[in-house]
Amino acid sequence: MVAVRPDEFLLPLYFDLGATLLFGLSGALLAARRGYDPVGLFVVALATGVGGGLLRDGLFLQQGPPVCVQDGRYLLVVLIASVCGYFFAAGLDKIRGMLFVVDALGLGTYAVVGVQKSLALGLGVGAASFIGVINAVGGGLLRDVLVREEPFLFKPGEYYALVAGAGATLFCLLTVPLAWPPSRAAAVAIAVTFALRVVSHRLGWTTPPARTGPHPRAEAKPRVNRE
Repeated sequence: MVAVRPDEFLLPLYFDLGATLLFGLSGALLAARRGYDPVGLFVVALATGVGGGLLRDGLFLQQGPPVCVQDGRYLLVVLIASVCGYFFAAGLDKIRGMLFVVDALGLGTYAVVGVQKSLALGLGVGAASFIGVINAVGGGLLRDVLVREEPFLFKPGEYYALVAGAGATLFCLLTVPLAWPPSRAAAVAIAVTFALRVVSHRLGWTTPPARTGPHPRAEAKPRVNRE
């Protein structure tokens, strides 16, 4: 395990708030497509936007109340995403791949934020990378549970958690052994995560299902991310 100094890995708050906005907007757009009312739309946006942070802070870091309830700006960002999703969903839906792009950007950003907060507490790079992945995929997991879908994370399909893991690991490598400034390392890791997500989607790369014999669901077409 590689120990790091907490003061080496401070990212500007806008990385975390930006990820919350992006994921909150993806949840709001999904809720709008399902015809939810304002309350339902806000709940889905809230779970998607801060769900990963709740899992990170509540289960792993445990440094008091989750940051999203300590700082009112997180709820304000989710509210903004909800308003945009409620009033402008029809227009945003016309932009091809809008939900996919928003989700892909949020995935890399939240992976980096989870790693940064873990490194700042002195955790090793392995644990920090793992928590970064949880931070990135946790909101989508809670979103799918709320809308009563089998979680996208569990199904054979496009690279998602693997891409988040690549971004989290890259951020660790750039900041710990190579000593890059956190903001610069974060920008590169987010860009690489986004590029990998887009390329894997365009080329149709998919994760294979586990096989223990003939199984009708295993032969089904892998689920693709919502667009």
